[in-house]
Amino acid sequence: MTTRTILLADRPARSPRRSWPLTALGVLFLAVMIFPVYWMVNSSLQATSGAASTTWLPIDISFAGYETAWADQAPNFVTSLIVALGTVVLTLVIATPAAYGLARFTLPGMTPFIFVLLITQMIPTIVIANALYTLFNDIGLLNSHLGLILADSAAQVPFAVLLIRAFMTSIPHSLVEAAYVDGATHLRAFVSIVVPISRNALVTAGLFTFLGAWGDFLFALTLTSTPTVRPITLGIYNYLSANVQQWGPVMATAVLASLPAAVLLILAQRYIAAGALGGAIK
Repeated sequence: MTTRTILLADRPARSPRRSWPLTALGVLFLAVMIFPVYWMVNSSLQATSGAASTTWLPIDISFAGYETAWADQAPNFVTSLIVALGTVVLTLVIATPAAYGLARFTLPGMTPFIFVLLITQMIPTIVIANALYTLFNDIGLLNSHLGLILADSAAQVPFAVLLIRAFMTSIPHSLVEAAYVDGATHLRAFVSIVVPISRNALVTAGLFTFLGAWGDFLFALTLTSTPTVRPITLGIYNYLSANVQQWGPVMATAVLASLPAAVLLILAQRYIAAGALGGAIK
């Protein structure tokens, strides 16, 4: 009998009765957290759902709310998609080499610089938005996709740099040095070695960047004033009024706005959970 077998034999078995209260408590917490999502979907499937007439179950299912929501909010949905994807691309293009430089090379003033990146995460978004409004007004970037992409990237780049750098510090120097021995330049080693190994970190940073840009409201409210460039968050805000009688289209818009984030979280979870350096060194 091995030591592991003895330890397992001496460990007291968990009583099934002890797990039932914890399981019930976990189910209760889960129900409380997902109830708003259920109510959103439930209301979106009821054509005549008002604030006081929504039933607990969508007995007479109707997709009229989705038809109305898509007819009214399709341009806003496309605008949010363009801004979010553009923000992801620009943020990763800037943050990836910056994170590699901070992780690979020892530079003067690196510690204060990283501290400044942390401080920038504490600045309220409305402060940045007000500062960017004057700048974008002078250079003609108000009410434009590019203006929203630059504003969202300015807010997301520091976090992406910190996230990617935390991973790149764990990359063995021997991998990059082996590329140098084979004649690769710094750029070639970065593109061919570091970036592929950092795939999981890049996917994670890109996911958080997309979620931040997709759910942005303050930049959209401050930097846009025309319906031609209006993200879905601002579209939902304008969709509401003090006398909303039909909540079906409103909730349908909220469901449609939640789908991209939900799909990305499902597709990217295996990259986030996977070990990035598995099999890199043999």
